[in-house]
Amino acid sequence: MLNNTSKDTSRAADGRPAIEELEEGGAVVLRLSGVWMTRTVALVDNAMRKAGAAHESGDIVLDISAIERMDTAGAWLIERLLAESRDKGRTVTLRGQTETMSILLGAVGEAINNDRPKPPGRPNIVIRSLEALGRVVYAIRDDFFASMSILGATIRGGQMKLGRGHSVNMAAIFNQIDRMGVGAIPVVVLMSAIVGAIVAQQGAYQLRYFGADIFVVDLVGILVLRELGVLMTAIMIAGRSGSAITAEIGSMKMREEIDALTVIGLNPVGVLVFPRLVALVIALPCLTIAANFASLGGAIFVSWFYSDITPAAFIDRLRSAIDVSTIFAGLIKAPFMAMIIGIIGSVEGMKVGGSAESLGQHVTASVVKSIFVVVILDGMFAIFFAAIDF
Repeated sequence: MLNNTSKDTSRAADGRPAIEELEEGGAVVLRLSGVWMTRTVALVDNAMRKAGAAHESGDIVLDISAIERMDTAGAWLIERLLAESRDKGRTVTLRGQTETMSILLGAVGEAINNDRPKPPGRPNIVIRSLEALGRVVYAIRDDFFASMSILGATIRGGQMKLGRGHSVNMAAIFNQIDRMGVGAIPVVVLMSAIVGAIVAQQGAYQLRYFGADIFVVDLVGILVLRELGVLMTAIMIAGRSGSAITAEIGSMKMREEIDALTVIGLNPVGVLVFPRLVALVIALPCLTIAANFASLGGAIFVSWFYSDITPAAFIDRLRSAIDVSTIFAGLIKAPFMAMIIGIIGSVEGMKVGGSAESLGQHVTASVVKSIFVVVILDGMFAIFFAAIDF
């Protein structure tokens, strides 16, 4: 028996479709009646939507025994209500359908389920790994092309005015040399002296077991002049100046100042990148020389107090341990490392979006990529020098 509580969503008149809402045993009963054909279902479309949205929980019984005629349009409205209710986790029961209605509703329901987008299955770990590798390869390709574009524009010259000849702003270059080179001297000298002292102390500690304390001079001289001096300096400059380049260019990109330079006829590469790149190429070899002296000074100090090797004996042994090729093996790397730091910093700065989060991400990426590529380049130089016996 039906309860007395009932609500007519719409009333049938002259065979028009209607929906009557009832309650039966705690379940909501939607009784459909009338003619549910293509020309009439528009009258109950909104009522069907409201009937599905009005009941967020509980069982629903859909009674279609009073429907006189029904085509695919009416079946589609019924199946849509059934699918939406099932998606919300409700139990839906359909009753009163004839054999013809069951066939029609089944065909329409199958079509609706086929048209609904299915959630993509999570690929296995192999597919995910290959996808991640592919994305990394494409990112490396894009960064390489952007780096070559900036490098080509820089080698071509300052080109302050687009298509109007070249103009190198010496004041901007000297200003960048002061900021990136002179300003970095204290931290580079301090860190290099500490590293040189540590290498000398550890080398002397191990060599003293063999009575070969004096060979710590060979160890420090060759290691610092060929590898550690330029590598440590490049890493510190990548963290100090490379991040600054990315932050400066990225903040200008966020404020659309780079677009403004283009609008007034200036080349952003010539104005922003060229002075910084030239300054790095000049400053990094000079800082490398200072770092070498600082490292050797720290090694001399530790060797004197730890192994009783006087400064005079240290320098005398150093003359026989190294030659000009040892010094230039490290200095030759400096300009290439400087160009890598400047180009990567500029590329990451140009990629900054319009948010502070994007700026932070690209500054971090600039430092990480610069250090990684610098270390790889140092290894390639080491292999090359060993191959040519330099």
